[in-house]
Amino acid sequence: MKSSTEPRGGVDCTWVFAYGSLIWDPGFDPQEQVVARLDGWYRRFCLRSLRYRGTFDEPGLVLALDAGEGSYCDGVALAIPPAAEEPVMASIRARELFNPAYREIRAPLQLQDGRVVQAFTYVVNRDHAQYGDFTPAQQAEMIATAAGERGPNVDYLFNTAEHLSKQGIADPMLDRLSAEVRTLQRELT
Repeated sequence: MKSSTEPRGGVDCTWVFAYGSLIWDPGFDPQEQVVARLDGWYRRFCLRSLRYRGTFDEPGLVLALDAGEGSYCDGVALAIPPAAEEPVMASIRARELFNPAYREIRAPLQLQDGRVVQAFTYVVNRDHAQYGDFTPAQQAEMIATAAGERGPNVDYLFNTAEHLSKQGIADPMLDRLSAEVRTLQRELT
């Protein structure tokens, strides 16, 4: 995906903030996509995946937005075409809210082009059993070996890191984790 340089959506559109797989697999054709910043939250692998990228026997890890004072997350704001708002939001909610591990919030985003919009996004529910605080080594080990309904956990990590980079979004944590997972994969084969 490339960021739009000529705005086609508006501040009155329905927006979704993508910080993980929604960047590279939104499930719809955005009317507009713009690099954006969400204040007060940061991207981290803190949610066990028991379905999409892992199983109950071998959990994977997926990203979530976790609250942190003074933190921020750079991602992509996706404008939903007005005619598709209802089915798109229903599809995103079915995907993100199939269990209460995530909560839906609406928050202001600072778009790279200077606009400020309200966007839906999905943040971690720290009270959920799938939430955890994992060391980088634990994250790498889980991600290197887990797979679920949507495929290997490594694909989720590598696709997210690659698409963030293509958008010009630096995420040193994901880059380090990707390198560590690649090393583990070589050791396991």
